[in-house]
Amino acid sequence: MAKIILTGDRPTGRLHIGHYVGSLRRRVELQNSGLFDRIFVMIADAQALTDNADNPDKVRQNIAEVALDYLAAGLDPAKTTIFVQSFVSELTELSFYYMNLVTVQRLQRNPTVKAEIKMRGFSESEDGSDNKAGTPVGFFCYPISQAADITAFKATTVPVGEDQEPMIEQTREIVRKFNSTYAPVLVEPDILLPDNAACLRLPGTDGKAKMSKSLGNCIYLADDAQTVRDKVKGMFTDPLHLQVSDPGHVEGNTVFTYLDAFCKDEHFGKFGDCFVGRKSSFSFKNLDEVKAQYREGGLGDMMIKNFLAAVLEDTLGPIRERRAEFAKDIPAVMEMLRKGSLEAREVAAQTLAEVKQAMKINYFE
Repeated sequence: MAKIILTGDRPTGRLHIGHYVGSLRRRVELQNSGLFDRIFVMIADAQALTDNADNPDKVRQNIAEVALDYLAAGLDPAKTTIFVQSFVSELTELSFYYMNLVTVQRLQRNPTVKAEIKMRGFSESEDGSDNKAGTPVGFFCYPISQAADITAFKATTVPVGEDQEPMIEQTREIVRKFNSTYAPVLVEPDILLPDNAACLRLPGTDGKAKMSKSLGNCIYLADDAQTVRDKVKGMFTDPLHLQVSDPGHVEGNTVFTYLDAFCKDEHFGKFGDCFVGRKSSFSFKNLDEVKAQYREGGLGDMMIKNFLAAVLEDTLGPIRERRAEFAKDIPAVMEMLRKGSLEAREVAAQTLAEVKQAMKINYFE
């Protein structure tokens, strides 16, 4: 069986470093590993419209922004098929057929759906009497749409963050239901989580559980160096670390979580001067030594934040420069997406034909 990857992002804004460490960085590594036969990366504009139906311009404007982030991070159209979801109409038809294989009650139990409904403030009452907008059916059926995306390309591997694990499990259920009801056409995918625990779900700069555009706690891949430094300076640390001499807590400290996700031993040779000050100076070889000193006391938050800002710039600087180059020719970026979408549609059409044959609704063939 061919080894195939399918993954993607909703174009509701520029991508942030949570996307980068949670999936995008890994996608580039997998792309360059040579271990997979095909890699599909989708800009999920149709799914973005499920809760942005009244603002399609927002989704439209971000198609190119997300594509620029992809290219800047290292996705290569020669190795990876990058496409726009709405262009592949076969995905919508597959979703329609899969709806008959899933109950409303099962969708209501999906933890990711429940969390997203709560985060967006959708009403769970039938009549929306709490003065909040009710949940759009399209949004409620998001797991079914995602199952169509994955199975259309017969993906064997889906690299995502841990918050998407319930969605992948629902896809597996749909695959098993379809194959047992009709014929063994669909492929059951495996989830691929980040191998760095800190990357599973990078918190926002305010210490909230999730980095989110709507919460305004993101560091974007396209942010300039000064903006990144300013956001790092305002980051949540340890509320009990009031004096430099106080022992500090590493666990739950957002700055250290970011360092776990981005820091390498080589950074201490490059940016060790961040720990040299007027009142105290330290020489560290690795992050474990920094954590030990912080727990002991005597290491100020600003030293750690300055070091984190330098580490982030070491990663984001080259991405920002590549992004600026690609942004000089947006028509070329859109042409890349058009070609990728044509390739994706050809593959999805073949799967749809097999699905309709299995369901015995290919009446005129």
